[in-house]
Amino acid sequence: MTLLLAGDIGGTKTNLMLAIASDCDRLEPLHQASFASAAYPDLVPMVQEFLAAAPSAEVRSPVVACFGIAGPVVHGTAKLTNLPWQLSEARLAKELGIAQVALINDFAAIAYGLPGLTAEDQVVVQVGEADPAAPIAILGAGTGLGEGFIIPTAQGRQVFGSEGSHADFAPQTELESELLHFLRNFYAIEHISVERVVSGQGIAAIYAFLRDRHPDQENPALGAIASAWQTGGDQAPDLAAAVSQAALSDRDPLALQAMQIFVSAYGAEAGNLALKLLSYGGVYVAGGIAGKILPLLTDGTFLQAFQAKGRVKGLLTRMPITIVTNHEVGLIGAGLRAAAIATQP
Repeated sequence: MTLLLAGDIGGTKTNLMLAIASDCDRLEPLHQASFASAAYPDLVPMVQEFLAAAPSAEVRSPVVACFGIAGPVVHGTAKLTNLPWQLSEARLAKELGIAQVALINDFAAIAYGLPGLTAEDQVVVQVGEADPAAPIAILGAGTGLGEGFIIPTAQGRQVFGSEGSHADFAPQTELESELLHFLRNFYAIEHISVERVVSGQGIAAIYAFLRDRHPDQENPALGAIASAWQTGGDQAPDLAAAVSQAALSDRDPLALQAMQIFVSAYGAEAGNLALKLLSYGGVYVAGGIAGKILPLLTDGTFLQAFQAKGRVKGLLTRMPITIVTNHEVGLIGAGLRAAAIATQP
C-alpha cells in the first residue's frame, strides 16, 4: 500500500498525518502531529521535523503528499492568506524528496473529506430535501473564513475552492451597520469583507465594537483580555476563545451579544452562498469554530439568519444544513485526495 502524507495548513495551526488508504473513503493513520504555523518560516522545515519524529524509518518516506492550504491555489502555487508563506508543488516535491505533491484549497480538502466522516462527526440543523444531483456548499470559520463547493458529475463529483469570504460584509440590522462603520475605522480600511466578521478575528472585533459601545457593561476580567488583545501584537491573547467561552457559560451578557451577532452573520453568509449555488445537495458548516460553539449554532439564530432571504425563503428551507464537528475533516480530505492521486495512471 502507498504511504501518504496529508496536511491541513491553517493560519494558526497545521495538522500533518502519515497514513495509508484502506479503501476509497478510509485512511489508516500511522503518525500524526499538530504545529503552530507561525513558529515556522515555511512548510518545509515543519514537515522535515514531522517526518524525523515518525516512529520508524518505514513511514518516513511518503511517495505522494497533498496539502490543504488556507488561501487560493493557482497553477500549483499558493500564498497563504494569514501567513507569509509562498508554496509551490514543484519546490515542495524537490526539497522534501516526495515524488508527487499536490496543493489544494483548504475547503476543497474539506469537500474531499466529507465522504470520510461518520454520523458521529455531523449534526443536522435542517433536514431539508437533499437532491444528490445538486451542488453542495461548504463554509467554515476558523482563523479566517473558508468557502468551497462540490458539483456532482457523471464521473462522481468535482470539487472547487472559493475566495467568497473576501466579498463584502452585508449588514442585516442597524447594529450591524454600526459594526461595519466601526470596523472601517478600527482597521483603517474601506473594504470590510465578510471574513472580517465571520471568523475568529471577527469574534474579537465584534466584541471590541460592543465594549466600545457599552463600556459600563463589560466584565472586568474579559475587559483585561480585550485590552491586551488590542495592544498585544503577535503576543496578543486569544480574545475570540475567551469571548465564546464566556458566552457559552452564560456569565457575560456582552460576550453573548457578540456571539449572537457572529452566529447571525455566519448564518446570513451561509444563506448567501447557498442561494448563489442553489445548493440543494446540502450546506456543510465546518471550520475550527463550529464544533466549539455548537449550542450557539443550534439555538435557532443561525437558521433564522440563513433563511431570512425575503421572497426566496422557501428555497432555503429545502436545503439540508449539517454542522461538521470533526475538526480533522480537512486533514482527512487531503489524505483521501493524496490516495486518489496515487492511484491515477
